Parts: sequence; C-alpha cells; structure tokens
Amino acid sequence: MGRLFAPILKMAASHHGGEKAVLEKSRNEYARENLAKQPADRLLSVMARCVFNAGFNWKVIDAKWEGFEAAFEGFDPAKLAFFGEEMLDRLVSDQRIVRNGQKIKATLENARLVAEIEAREGGFARFLATWPAADQIGLLDILNKRGSRLGGATGQYFLRFAGWDAWIASSHVCAALVREGALDKPQATSKRDLVSLQAAINAYHDDSGLPRAQISRLLALSVG
Repeated sequence: MGRLFAPILKMAASHHGGEKAVLEKSRNEYARENLAKQPADRLLSVMARCVFNAGFNWKVIDAKWEGFEAAFEGFDPAKLAFFGEEMLDRLVSDQRIVRNGQKIKATLENARLVAEIEAREGGFARFLATWPAADQIGLLDILNKRGSRLGGATGQYFLRFAGWDAWIASSHVCAALVREGALDKPQATSKRDLVSLQAAINAYHDDSGLPRAQISRLLALSVG
C-alpha cells in the first residue's frame, strides 16, 4: 500500500462534486453516539432484517417489516430465545412475514446469542460499543461462529446498520484496495484478504482521522 488517504479522497471528490460534497455523501447515516444504550430488541430487529434481506428483495422486506415486528413480538431476545421451538412452528405459517424457515430459525437462534451476551456482558449494545473498531474481523468472527447466517456481508451490514463503525467489503471497496496495492484481487472473502483489508482501513483511519465506515464509503466512491 503505497499512498496515504488524501489522494483517495481526491479521486472520490473528482467523481462526486468535490471534497465537501463527497465527505457529506460518504457520511455514515447509521452512526450512533449512544450505541451502548440501544435496546437489545432494536439491535436484534436490525440483525433479523439483515438476515432476511440477504439474497432477497429489500423492498419486499421493508414493506412487510411492521408485520415482522408483530410476528416476532417486538424482537424481545429473552422471549424469542425462551420460546424458540414453539415460535418456529407458528412463524413458518405466519402470513405477515416472509415464510423462509431457515431465516426464521436463524433469527430465533440469534435471539439466543443476543440474550446470552446481554446477560453476560451487561448488555448486547454495550458489548458492541466497547469492541475496538480496529478489530472488526474479531467481532465478525464471533457473530459468524456463535450466531446464525451472520457470515460474510450479512454480518458487515448488521454492524453498519446497528450504528457500529463498520466497513463493508463491497466489490467497489475491494477494487479500490487492489488499485492501492492492499489486495491482490477485487474481493475479500478469505481470512487473509480480510486481514489485509482491515489493516488498510486502519492505516487510512490513522492517517485521515475519518471513521472507518466513512473510509469504506470513500474507497467505493473513488472507483467511480
């Protein structure tokens, strides 16, 4: 990786109306200063939405989300974890939601994960908020291994939409990092590639002082 972040910001600005405009466009609209105080049910709701969005039309999920909230009883993790199997039988026939059995089961399993961390760490939100942003890979690893259907981009989008300072290993981000010599190919799916991606974004953060989520967006915008 040969360059610091200023040339990348300049490239993104040239494609998107100047530096002021591109910095505004790349701002993480989901960022939360009070992430540690977010209710666990709202974080589980975001997690479930990301699981159901994966490989599906997001507009359909959005249109049905009020029904999802009602069917999953407000995404109370303790309640869903306790009544998991009973609720699974009911939810797979509930017409208010997308009746994908695997994703419904994954949401109930993720409720157990959230409930367990909530009890052990003094809050699931606190657990997320205190995890170092320089180690997104470690947090993704926990979500992937202990949760359900939270691997790859789904886990990354959950962190971003929950308000955590998360990068997304999109095709444009990876293409920019190939251009900058940080990746060998325009994708980051292996542990080795993700480590390289994290190292690059950490270096750009140290150089620019910008949030990592914003750096991720600016890398994508620098492609075109």
